[in-house]
Amino acid sequence: MPVITVEYDDLKKLGVDIRKDKLIEILPMMGSDIEEFDEESVKVEFFPNRPDQLSVEGVARSLKGFLGLEKGLPSYNVENSGMKVYVDMSVTKIRPHIGMGIIKNVNFNDKKLKQVMEFQEDLHWVIGRDRKKVAIGIHNLDVVEAPFTYKAVKPDGVKFIPLDCDHEMTPAQILREHPKGVEYAHLLEQFDRYPLIVDKDENVLSMPPIINGELTKLTEDTRNILIDVTGTDERAVMQTLNIICTSFAESNGKIANLKIIRPEKEFITPNLTPKTKNLKVSNVTKIIGIKLGPKTIIDLLEKARMDAEIISEDEIKVKIPAYRVDILHEVDIIENVAIQYCFNNIKPEIPAIPTIGEEDPWHAIDKPIREIMIGLGFQEIMSLMLTNEENHYRKMRLENDERVQVAQPISTDRTMIRKSLLNGLLEFLEANRHEDLPQRIFEIGDVVYIDKSQETNTRLVKKLAGAIIHSNANFTEIKSTVASIIKNLGYKFQIEPLYHPSFIKGRCAKLKGNGLTGFFGELHPEVITNFRLEYPVVAFEIKFSSR
Repeated sequence: MPVITVEYDDLKKLGVDIRKDKLIEILPMMGSDIEEFDEESVKVEFFPNRPDQLSVEGVARSLKGFLGLEKGLPSYNVENSGMKVYVDMSVTKIRPHIGMGIIKNVNFNDKKLKQVMEFQEDLHWVIGRDRKKVAIGIHNLDVVEAPFTYKAVKPDGVKFIPLDCDHEMTPAQILREHPKGVEYAHLLEQFDRYPLIVDKDENVLSMPPIINGELTKLTEDTRNILIDVTGTDERAVMQTLNIICTSFAESNGKIANLKIIRPEKEFITPNLTPKTKNLKVSNVTKIIGIKLGPKTIIDLLEKARMDAEIISEDEIKVKIPAYRVDILHEVDIIENVAIQYCFNNIKPEIPAIPTIGEEDPWHAIDKPIREIMIGLGFQEIMSLMLTNEENHYRKMRLENDERVQVAQPISTDRTMIRKSLLNGLLEFLEANRHEDLPQRIFEIGDVVYIDKSQETNTRLVKKLAGAIIHSNANFTEIKSTVASIIKNLGYKFQIEPLYHPSFIKGRCAKLKGNGLTGFFGELHPEVITNFRLEYPVVAFEIKFSSR
């Protein structure tokens, strides 16, 4: 998780004059872990759900509320710059979404420039998934002119000087030769055109998500900056832009907006309009375990930098600032009430339920399976139950079928509940392509099927899956592996040929016997290349039980 360095002098300049020992005491109460501290600074680790606290300005804003120095929704005046950004249809299938904002009256020095770069990279990791979902560019506004255009160009169609380079390069050359291009080339390698942001005179500001142009490089003399955020998820793009703009505003930067003009619509960014959610007083009491009145709850929410008003005896309307991307549900608001009340003030109680804890029978088989797999030289992974149709079906060469879908997914990556563990293993291998081979990984996990005979219309199934990747991985290896697993579990089994679209025809087998079902074999080359892997992969999946 991201670790940021907070200097006491920086907090003081931002209006938080607090003793070091008091700060060390308070920070953990705000949901952070202290890594280390000295006489000048403290290194703090914040959970990824609070990306607004990944800058010293964000930390200062939260501290002001916690200490009662400032309360309620922060107010940010957003000027109309009159500038426009045109989005060309050519980027639609590459990185379709863009948000831009202007910050005037910035004051950079060497330390501040370093802090901005660290903040940018932390956001790339926390929200951007290492630039795949969101990429950020920060530019010197005074050296370019609006209107700006976001478009895609041919690999060798344009030349510009990329950041930290002394000569012009084409986009294709950048991906082959520039260190950042080589590092992030995989994000664009499946496309025949690459995104660019240019100004009215075709000066290149950025090649998202790879690198900025040297022309707009930030220096200590920069006074006005232009922020661009591009990506594949519109919500994440706008949230990231809001976090960056409000962070700069906390250190006296003046925010200005731009009009984004797409073929199908026009809108203004950044949009700092607060979200509103309703909170039930009775739910606060139920979840926290202490009785708080509506006025007390409102006071605590104001310390969390929100606005609130009483609607009825049991309901409060809450206004949530645009930079608080972690507030998704009523329970998230209640968590903030508890934080501001201070967890140390909530007295722990032993539940008045005379029970004896025991292992859930559903998980009883996990331990022996895990010991067998580790003994066979496999490394365990744990992937999310939520996945998406692209990875679960198309990349696995499978046809879409009945599945449990997410009604209101927060991102395009998490739209359904998995029915198989295999694509999660391949996503892991894809993310670890840079590691040494061979790689042998497994997962014990639950999947969900539609089953209308059940009361819930769904059926939970426990599965074990494993994958091996190296230059000589073959059917014989995966067959012997599966045989060892089944034998060590005390089962007997038989195999018979199976056609499975994810596997090479003639190199896939089905398990049967003792109530076990499953399959194993050599993955199809198309599946392997869909996950950008470069070596043979053999895999298996076994179903153990359902409920």
